Amino acid sequence: MQCLERGKRPSPRLRREMIRIVVSEMMNACASPSKQASTVVAKEMVAKYTQSLQDVIEGEVVGPGYHSLVKQLQARIENVKRSSAPRMMKRKQGSDEYDTEVIPAEQKAAIQDTYGCISWDMNFMPVSETPESQQEKKDKMKVLSEQANFSSDEVKTLMKCTYYSQRKEINKGTDLQCLVEDWPFLFQEIGMAVHFQELTGVPLKETFLTSVGKKGKRLLDFMRTVCANKNERVLQAVAKLKILRGQLEGCLEDVKDMVLLLLSYFEEKEENLLHYVDEKCLATEVQVESLPVTPCIIVCGVSSTSIQRGAQKLKQGKTRNNCP
Repeated sequence: MQCLERGKRPSPRLRREMIRIVVSEMMNACASPSKQASTVVAKEMVAKYTQSLQDVIEGEVVGPGYHSLVKQLQARIENVKRSSAPRMMKRKQGSDEYDTEVIPAEQKAAIQDTYGCISWDMNFMPVSETPESQQEKKDKMKVLSEQANFSSDEVKTLMKCTYYSQRKEINKGTDLQCLVEDWPFLFQEIGMAVHFQELTGVPLKETFLTSVGKKGKRLLDFMRTVCANKNERVLQAVAKLKILRGQLEGCLEDVKDMVLLLLSYFEEKEENLLHYVDEKCLATEVQVESLPVTPCIIVCGVSSTSIQRGAQKLKQGKTRNNCP
């Protein structure tokens, strides 16, 4: 309160303590405060203590000025509401506690964190469905996946109707290759989008594109200025991408820059995300055995050579000297 009354910005530790106290009072009045309630509280706090709490970067107010406070309030509310029962199952020590192969698939799936999901596991099958109808729809999608032309609306409806069965198989730790064979659309954009929305309540593609449109420029500006000044690897990437801009075909420049700059910022290995193949390579010809176990982007076509050349230039720039 001394900081607030004097118009000074509280330290991160004091700000977190303030959030805890405010959320405690909010939850005494309402067991589950909504985001709208958090927005009203944050707006009033910033209005009263503008100099101490308003979102400001380099003298300019960011957005409405209270967005970060809303996010902190909501995050604290979610943490307090989260069940105290541990979701992570401890591994039982056996003859060899480091042998992960002895852990059954069911237990591996059970340790997954359900945070952010609204329908992680369904206790009951939809009233209109039976095990037989679920199997019929599942078989029908297998047939449709082999057709060149299929109805997108029909596939979306089938994916939504069989969501119960999909989650049951995923949560029990079914082998990935079996899932690919049994649920082919789950590994295609159309089916993946339906499953993601049922799982999280968020439209995947629309949300991503909206976020890129609203926050992409801010993220790039932050990476090119603040991060580049603090991180040499990011600084080198920024310099190289500036040279390569306009040389890549069929690629949204800002999205491409964001991906490569984030890789540099988090010091991730590029080969774990981008897998380059010949421009004439077909999807069926990709050597799956050589791919990393984590999700990756297979780059082929006209732009692959340019991107790979850019990646090589980035690496060469890192090894030749310490400055871009």
